[in-house]
Amino acid sequence: MDGFDCEPSAFSKGIVEPTTSFSQYCTEFDILDLSTSPQQPLNGYVGNTDYDWYQFLSRRDRLDEVNFWRPGGGRAFKVLKSGEPFFFKLKAAHGHHIVGFGLFAMFRPLSVMDAWQLFSEANGASSLPQMLARVSKYTGGGTGLNHAVGCVLLSTPVFFPRELWIRPPSDWARNIVSGKGYNLQQGEGRRIWGDCLERLVSLPSISSEPDTIQAGILVDQLSQSDGYEVKPRLGQGLFRLSVTDAYGRCAVSGEHSLPALDAAHIKPWSEGGPHDVTNGLLLRADIHRLFDRGYVTITPDHRFKVSSRLHEEYHNGKAYYQADGSKILSPTDPELIPNPVFLEYHNAEVFLG
Repeated sequence: MDGFDCEPSAFSKGIVEPTTSFSQYCTEFDILDLSTSPQQPLNGYVGNTDYDWYQFLSRRDRLDEVNFWRPGGGRAFKVLKSGEPFFFKLKAAHGHHIVGFGLFAMFRPLSVMDAWQLFSEANGASSLPQMLARVSKYTGGGTGLNHAVGCVLLSTPVFFPRELWIRPPSDWARNIVSGKGYNLQQGEGRRIWGDCLERLVSLPSISSEPDTIQAGILVDQLSQSDGYEVKPRLGQGLFRLSVTDAYGRCAVSGEHSLPALDAAHIKPWSEGGPHDVTNGLLLRADIHRLFDRGYVTITPDHRFKVSSRLHEEYHNGKAYYQADGSKILSPTDPELIPNPVFLEYHNAEVFLG
């Protein structure tokens, strides 16, 4: 059998003695002890994981999201709430060991093509043909670009090196095909979550390699959580999906055709703008290009504004000037409307007023 049990005694590189309890780890590193709060249960999910998927992603630098896709897209994934942990467990050939985890963000059925366009190598493949081949391995062949896969989308993934692999659940049944949910407050669920946190807090001390930097980000994210509300950090793909869900159509033109729409950052990512829905707008592709170049903007009172520079420099833009001053379409959820701080930034720093 490939793999080996990694008991706490093998945890020699950690920055806390292996006899330290789970609660002591959480206290020492200011990580919320989610397993002992009386407010509500915390759940986790242990998912059977393809070894090639794990191997490929564990070698990537600083992934902020991954797509744990399932070959069939018809069955929804409803086991976890946003922010709860999804654990990666290898199959029998590799000892059923748990080799990492991520925070659940959302589930979406997507075509193979859409999944690749949104998440690229975060699908666990180096190319679209390789992803198709891996999906076909499970479907029996003949998989096309429009084949739907079930996308369990995870934020801030961390993959453990082999010496930190975690022994499998003692109650794991051989007939489990996809995975199993656990209450992380008791039994094997508590043990698995505790083992993952122990390894997580050790990683930043080992080196400054990208994987350990990512672990440090997750430690920081968990330590800033409020009760059980751990907000998953969005990557580019999750940002695009979340903005699309929030708006459903172009905020300026009302265009519904998704292939014609882009998720735009209000404050550019390159300038420190976050992958957050409140820093996003769903725009028709042509409006997005004008927005990024500063020829149009959205004012803090949510109105579309066109710069005079568009006509001065290109002697056209009639269709855009007709919409000048119009109110944009905002998300129905008030918590997702554009942040005025980001709008003010775009007005002052990007817009060619």
